[in-house]
Amino acid sequence: MINKIGKVTVYVKDQELAKDFWINKVGFVLKFEQAMGPNMSWIEVGPSEDEFTTLVLYSKSAMEQQNPSAVSHPSILFSTTEIESAYEKMNQNGVEVDEMQRLPFGTMFSFKDQDGNNYLLREDK
Repeated sequence: MINKIGKVTVYVKDQELAKDFWINKVGFVLKFEQAMGPNMSWIEVGPSEDEFTTLVLYSKSAMEQQNPSAVSHPSILFSTTEIESAYEKMNQNGVEVDEMQRLPFGTMFSFKDQDGNNYLLREDK
């Protein structure tokens, strides 16, 4: 079902400053960037072009509006190449899953573990 740990979301005050920090000070590369609306983008950085696992630099203020409790720690995004199959299998296994989200930057769904912790599973092909 899950192939890799795909992304870890880091909630940042200023996405551009965070992007500059990770790229110009730490030496990461920009893996993906796409506008998500006014004054916000989906930004992923990683250690190299070849590295699969990335950091998502997500707007802290946007997440505080969407889900205030989520900003207390980074979010883990797992990856799969078969999102529909994984969704069905988790459902069959009694995992609490949310509705599938089909967004311009990926198809994904969230699920909870036995303690109610949220995770995302995203399709990466």
